[in-house]
Amino acid sequence: MDSAAAPTAAATAAAPPSRPAHRDANVLRWLAAYAASLVGDSVYFLALGWAAAQTGDAGQVGLVLAAGAVPRAILMLGGGVVADRLGPRRIVIASDAVRCAVVLALAAVLALAAPGLWPLVAVALVFGVVDALFMPAVGALPPRITGPDQLVRVQGMRMLAARVGTVGGPPLAGFAMGAGGTATAFGLAGGLFAVSLVLLVAVRVAPLPTDGATTGSGPAESPWGQLRDGLRHIRRHPRTGPLVLSLALTELGGIPLLNVGLVLLAAERGWGPSGIGWIVSAFGAGAAAGALLLTLVRHVPRAGAVQIAATAVQAAGLGALGLAPGLGAAVALAGAVGLVCGVCGAVATGLVQTATEPAYLGRVSSVLALTSVGLAPLAYPLFGYAIQLWGAAPVFVAGAAVSACGAVVGLLAPGVRRAELVR
Repeated sequence: MDSAAAPTAAATAAAPPSRPAHRDANVLRWLAAYAASLVGDSVYFLALGWAAAQTGDAGQVGLVLAAGAVPRAILMLGGGVVADRLGPRRIVIASDAVRCAVVLALAAVLALAAPGLWPLVAVALVFGVVDALFMPAVGALPPRITGPDQLVRVQGMRMLAARVGTVGGPPLAGFAMGAGGTATAFGLAGGLFAVSLVLLVAVRVAPLPTDGATTGSGPAESPWGQLRDGLRHIRRHPRTGPLVLSLALTELGGIPLLNVGLVLLAAERGWGPSGIGWIVSAFGAGAAAGALLLTLVRHVPRAGAVQIAATAVQAAGLGALGLAPGLGAAVALAGAVGLVCGVCGAVATGLVQTATEPAYLGRVSSVLALTSVGLAPLAYPLFGYAIQLWGAAPVFVAGAAVSACGAVVGLLAPGVRRAELVR
């Protein structure tokens, strides 16, 4: 067993109960900062695409929008090392400061001139690098701002904030671009990053423990050595390792279906743009409901078993989506899948974070983020071509089978089956 094993039962039992996360001003400051940053991201991304469309052709628009994904995928694991070496709070503050400065500078340039396509590519690349640092750091923050008994609640609140960004960002971007063009939209995004920055500066973060748990993770070790140490910790840990693999399989099978498969399914069945809108909205509403449920629930008993069951149900729902006989059934299934997805993701992340020693949180978060934003998008073309060749139904069933393997991994791991969250 890895030297950085899960906390002992005695230590867990001895931990005093934390202030409820939804009543903790420090957690709420972090949540508001996170929400402002996500809304800013959404406004920025839409403004970037519109600015590219005003300058180049369809292929060049794709180039601009894809440019940020390359450094994000390449540098994500290194971002986890940086978060553990320098501290996640310092990294998220620096990341928001860079984003604020870059976006406001771009807004000023667009207000004064028409700079062409390459400045947009450069900004997208900078954002990709910053995201590779920001995502592991923001994932490592919750255990440093609240107690282990509140982690699932905080993850539920975080998912709610993500839904706010998804729903609130596009209308704000559209309003800003309608009122003053892309320069105004970029200015709005920069203002949101500035709000996030101010709130993050006010967030208090608990220091790392000074016991042997941090051995091998100090700044004296080389970054490459720290990365190998973090991957070794994940591989050997009886709970973290299987959960990371389970989440990776679930996302590799599910994310392409949700982001590419649903669009092609709606086109194949003749449901049109309004149909895909209803399906995506139902999924978002279900996910928000799942996140809200976990925000309100005080404790999830037998959390490991709940996470395994939720993963299996989520996979079954995804497979059923591809077989839905009509739009109404697809909308209902999408809502149910979203609900279970919200529960599954928050519980799994809470289980990982309660099992992970604080000195490894950035590296573990970077591996989790790499799958969702780095590896899963690489499967988009594969799923698209497969649907073109064989139709949506068999591809949805195949993707659901990959996701179901995540439940099998959890079921075979005693550290996951028996896992409990701190009360």
